[in-house]
Amino acid sequence: MQWLESGAQKLGFALTPQQLQQFRCYQQELLAWNRKVNLTAITEPVDIEQFHFLDSLSVALALPDSVRATGRLCDVGSGAGFPGVPLKLLFPGISLTLIDSTAKRTRFLSALVAALGLKNVEVLTGRCEDLAHDAQLRESFDAVVARAVAPLSVLAEYALPFCRLGGCAVLQKKGDIQAELSEAAQAWKELGGGPPEVKPVPQEVLGGDRVLVVVEKVSGTPERYPRRAGVPAKRPL
Repeated sequence: MQWLESGAQKLGFALTPQQLQQFRCYQQELLAWNRKVNLTAITEPVDIEQFHFLDSLSVALALPDSVRATGRLCDVGSGAGFPGVPLKLLFPGISLTLIDSTAKRTRFLSALVAALGLKNVEVLTGRCEDLAHDAQLRESFDAVVARAVAPLSVLAEYALPFCRLGGCAVLQKKGDIQAELSEAAQAWKELGGGPPEVKPVPQEVLGGDRVLVVVEKVSGTPERYPRRAGVPAKRPL
């Protein structure tokens, strides 16, 4: 875990021996499950440390201190647990909800949570378009995170309905996203988000042009959003 440990230090976080052991366990579980369930194409241990674990931890650069301490965090389209589970390992006080539409992935997530001995973690199987209309989930999270799920105009409709007023969405992107930002401008306004802030991820940690798009929730999301499953991707706002 030396890549992970040194990379986390560059991000400003010192991982304890217990946390490093949890990441080792995470890696082992991921590789074991990946032999029977397609969870990731990244299977080299060093690449997992860098492109899964460190990439996930970079989201912490945009999380308020209150979220890091005891906040409610929702990971939309979590897949194999990224970025939500690494953030929970870094900040154990977080209450984490992991959402994925595929049952085989959520079975892995539930097994992973048990293997890591994590508390205050909920795993939900379903489409975020449906779950965001659940009164227990809607506008109830301090922060919502998502990685490699959809264009920003679509991600806005997936993420912002879960976010409470005053909370934020932190969306991971890479490369030139100016066109995406322009296309998503109307979606932010329609769904209750403020102007996006783009935070660069230090290149010495991960390389490439990785950024965090941070959107504060400034007003309530109209009840009609998100639209029914599949519509946001087909007809972005």
